[in-house]
Amino acid sequence: MGTGHKHAQGHAHGHGHEHGHGHGHGHGHGHAGHSHGPTLSAHDAPETRRSKERAILIAAALTGGFMGAEVIGGLISGSLALLADAGHMLTDFASLLLAWCAFRLARRPADWKRTYGFDRFSVLAAFVNGLTLFVIAAWILFEAVRRLRDPQEVLGGLMLWVALGGLVVNVLAFWVLSRAEGDNLNVRAAALHVMGDLLGSVAAIAASLIIIWTGWTPIDPILSVLVACIILRSAWSVVRESGHILLEGAPAGFDPRAVAADLETSLPGVARAHHVHAWSITQERPMATLEIDLAPGAVADEVRRAVKDRVRETTGMEHVTVEVAT
Repeated sequence: MGTGHKHAQGHAHGHGHEHGHGHGHGHGHGHAGHSHGPTLSAHDAPETRRSKERAILIAAALTGGFMGAEVIGGLISGSLALLADAGHMLTDFASLLLAWCAFRLARRPADWKRTYGFDRFSVLAAFVNGLTLFVIAAWILFEAVRRLRDPQEVLGGLMLWVALGGLVVNVLAFWVLSRAEGDNLNVRAAALHVMGDLLGSVAAIAASLIIIWTGWTPIDPILSVLVACIILRSAWSVVRESGHILLEGAPAGFDPRAVAADLETSLPGVARAHHVHAWSITQERPMATLEIDLAPGAVADEVRRAVKDRVRETTGMEHVTVEVAT
């Protein structure tokens, strides 16, 4: 769907060409360093990307480093909450590595086969991470039902100390990711994974304290179910947004119908605006194309510039391709 273009910082450019369907088009688009104005996020600068990449790697190291301790603690104590959190941390570790690889891959320049480069891989990584959250939640729910039917002994003291350690690790990892998140869907998906871990640690602490004070072990699987439900809510948000981008859906805040109507009523040189399409390479890189019919006496280049200025003003989108029917 994207049109071929030559990247240039801070200026617009246009070109004319003839289409095989019998009419000519003047065609131009502009972008300023992928900056998308007040309502659409700016495309990450290299240093910002490196900061997010570093945050992902630190979170992966923290998560992977403590995962083994939770597995051992969960097995020894018999706690489903700890095992669920450890299983979540295992998939989080893999997901964080996938997110890190997506950032590394996105560094590669565009080529003739992939004219937009590899940025979309980060959206795919977010989509996969969201799906893994569904799998994790399903396993926790299944195991919780089994534990409620067949209660098992849980060592509350050991469970408490391991859960406290997990909470500290997850708070550090979430803090690192939240500082770098911004509007990046890949980092957001990773942060949601860690948030699920953090909630799992909180649930494990609460369950261990109740077991220590009352000896009531069913609280362990019950709180695990609560965590699973929270994970499912976060997973749906990530899958919905990343799937919307993968399906070339219109970016948030961009309504093609409203844009066309606004151009026809606000710009005297526009007789009709149609074939308005908008999509995103990533959440930070929204783009749009549209075609306009000129009003009698209108000058194509002037109208084209006015259209791009108007779209930028009303939606914040900088990268807009405008075709003028002649």
